[in-house]
Amino acid sequence: MPKAPVVAAFEPEVVLLSLNALLPLREVTPVNKRTRTYKRIAQSIAEIGIVEPLVVYAKPEKDGKYLLLDGRLRRAVLLDLNQAEAPCILARDDEAFTYNKRVNPVAPVQEHLMIMRALERGISEEKLARALNVNIQHVRRRATLLNGICPEVVELLKDKPVNPVTFDALRKMKLERQLEACSLMASTSNFSSSYAKALVAASKREDIKTPPRSPRVSGVTAADLRLMEREMTRVQRDFKPTEVAYGQDMVALVIATDYVAKLIRNAKIARYLCDNHPEMLNEFRKIVSATSLDTSEALGVPNPKGTH
Repeated sequence: MPKAPVVAAFEPEVVLLSLNALLPLREVTPVNKRTRTYKRIAQSIAEIGIVEPLVVYAKPEKDGKYLLLDGRLRRAVLLDLNQAEAPCILARDDEAFTYNKRVNPVAPVQEHLMIMRALERGISEEKLARALNVNIQHVRRRATLLNGICPEVVELLKDKPVNPVTFDALRKMKLERQLEACSLMASTSNFSSSYAKALVAASKREDIKTPPRSPRVSGVTAADLRLMEREMTRVQRDFKPTEVAYGQDMVALVIATDYVAKLIRNAKIARYLCDNHPEMLNEFRKIVSATSLDTSEALGVPNPKGTH
C-alpha cells in the first residue's frame, strides 16, 4: 500500500513582516521584561541579532494580522529596539500548541550545538558570552561538552535535561559502557551527575578508560554494588507501567488542550465568555498556556520541540 505523501509544515521561504501585524497569544507584561530570560534574549539579539525567525500562521486575518505561534519575547525585544519588521516562517497549521505548549528548556546538547554554530560563523567567545549573559568559561565549557562522548550517546541525550557534570562521568567510561549507562539513565529519566557517578562506580574495570589504583568510591563494597544492581532492576520493572500510563495521559491532555484552544480562538465564543464568564475565559487561557516554559527562550532561538 503506497504511503501518503508527507506535507510540509512550513512555507519554504522566510518573509519579512511588520511586528505590528503579529498577534501574540499572550502579551509580554512589564513583569516578563524584568525576568532574567527576557534580559538574556534582549542581550543576545542586541549582540548577534535574530538567529531564528518567528513562526506565524500563514493565513492572515481579514485585517491583515498574523497569529504569532512562536516568538512573543523576541517580538517584544525587537519592538523595544524600535525595529519595525522581523523575519518570519509561515506555518501551514495554526495549532499554537504544536509550538508553544510542550516546550522543554534548551538541553545542554542543544546549547552546545548552538554555541558551536555561532563560533563557526565567526562570533567570538567574548561576544557570545556577552550575548548569553554568562562568563567566557561557560561558553568554553559548553563548546567542549561532547569531547570524548560517543555519537550514539549524543543522539540519545540531544533533547534530554542532562546535568552537564554528567558528561564528565560518562567521559570516564569506554564508548560501549557510555551507551549502556546512557540507556539506563534514559529508562529511568534520571540524568543527574550523582547517578552517572554511581554507574561509573558500578562499572567493571575493563569498562573504564583509566581504572583508578585506589578504590573507585570510598565506602562502596561489592555487596553495595550487587544491591544497586538489584535496585536498578526493580526500578526498571516498576517504571514500565508508569511510562505507559504517562503516554496515555499526555495524549488525553493534548486532545483536551487542543479543543480548549480552538474554543477560545473562536471570536464569538471568546466574546461571549468575556462578557458573561470572564473568570472561565481566564481559566481556559491558563489551561492552554499551562505547559509553556519561556525559559527555552534563554538563547533567543526556538527549541526543536517548540519555543517562545
